[in-house]
Amino acid sequence: MPELHTFVLFAAASAAFVAVPGPSVIYIVSRSLAEGRTAGVVSALGIQTGGLVHVLAATIGVSALLASSAVAFSVIKYAGAAYLIFIGIRKLREGDVAAPEDGAGEDRGRLYWQGVVVNSLNPKTALFFLAFLPQFVDPDRGAIAPQVLALGVLFIAIAMVSDSTYALVAGSVRGWLGERRKALARISGCSYVGLGVLAALSPGSSSSAHELMQ
Repeated sequence: MPELHTFVLFAAASAAFVAVPGPSVIYIVSRSLAEGRTAGVVSALGIQTGGLVHVLAATIGVSALLASSAVAFSVIKYAGAAYLIFIGIRKLREGDVAAPEDGAGEDRGRLYWQGVVVNSLNPKTALFFLAFLPQFVDPDRGAIAPQVLALGVLFIAIAMVSDSTYALVAGSVRGWLGERRKALARISGCSYVGLGVLAALSPGSSSSAHELMQ
């Protein structure tokens, strides 16, 4: 396993990284604004579960396939983009329905699995972990896979704290909007469609992996 100072350095780097809002945060904040803090936190849990999928993939080397295969990368990228656009269009169609009270929106299980799918189908998340985690691995400390897994789980935990904070803050702001919350479904839908288009048009290289992460 990595040494303690390596964990501390990794935690500091991860915290600095996830603190910068990215598309994942926009997704979570949109959920909180449209449906309340519970929806935002559940969505954050789904997003980070999807991140854990990529951590496990990086641990066993599956992510290397995406780094080496343009076809595999493109297929997963466009599938994820299409799913985001699908969610956005459905939200836009629901725009005339008043925004629900906190905890009274979509089924929590559906919110959770939507988050899982959104992040699992983001190949740049896979490439990010493939590029980021090995930087803190020390071959002299033993097997590589357990080190990658430990660091990845630590990153997910830090990201979950950050994402939940964004969700709670956005959910609190939502309460001040009063009747204007009726328009939040449309705003939320537009943000999902925009994220889907951004994902589809983004460069297909690991160098821009951070653009679609936290």
